[in-house]
Amino acid sequence: MTPQAAPAWQTTDWLNTEQPLTLAHLHGQVVVLHAFQMLCPGCVLHALPQLARVARLFGGRSLAVVGLHTVFEHHGAMGLESLRAFVHEFRIGYPVGVDMPSADGQPIPRTMQAYGMQGTPTTVLIDGAGRLRMQAFGQVDDLVLGAEIGALLSELPHGSPP
Repeated sequence: MTPQAAPAWQTTDWLNTEQPLTLAHLHGQVVVLHAFQMLCPGCVLHALPQLARVARLFGGRSLAVVGLHTVFEHHGAMGLESLRAFVHEFRIGYPVGVDMPSADGQPIPRTMQAYGMQGTPTTVLIDGAGRLRMQAFGQVDDLVLGAEIGALLSELPHGSPP
């Protein structure tokens, strides 16, 4: 993938953070953005546990882990209160943004549209300069994801913030 500026996140709410996150807030860090839906079996069985492992293994190494709840189906069942309960029950400790609904009433939310996501789960890697470096729909192998994260972390200047 040719590095390009990552699109801004368009969210309505945030969980597990005191202020809304933006790419500008995270500049200088590698960002692992995971788009999920709480009723997505692939998200629940593979992607969310993988993201928890990434947060545990790479935390404190100039890496930000961010979830994006991007609902494009079953809208009535996946409201904010349901998401709060889901995040609590699954012990998700990293920040989770709620993707903003489409302006034109279409089912695909704004950030999902901006990134051209095909569905969930989608894993996105953004480098320290805010450039999109990887985007993968579906299950990403742990070794592949770890290698990609390691490569991006190695590009950061020495002495960058943890």
